[in-house]
Amino acid sequence: MDKLREISGLRKKAHSTLLKKKSKVYEAFLTMEKATYSDGALTNKVKELVAVGISVVINCESCMQWHIEQAAQAGAKEREIIEAIEVGIEMGGGPATTYARFALEVLESLNFND
Repeated sequence: MDKLREISGLRKKAHSTLLKKKSKVYEAFLTMEKATYSDGALTNKVKELVAVGISVVINCESCMQWHIEQAAQAGAKEREIIEAIEVGIEMGGGPATTYARFALEVLESLNFND
């Protein structure tokens, strides 16, 4: 749990700093992120689940935490998130099975009851 709080804190601090420093690149990234995750042919929930799988493949713990939490907020059920993690494992092979351990920690921290 401490690691999850630390990652969230660092992400929020960096976000604040980049906004305060008026980073044009970061502002453009936020605009792109908003466009990417808005509903289109795919819903926000589906897009967040895709991002969960990609996060496992690239072993980005901050990404896993963010996108698992965002998927849950978008209405994803625990089983849907597990299957997104499993897609990441398949796409990433053996190394992704070890990366997925962190994703499972994040998922457990959300205390799903379904």
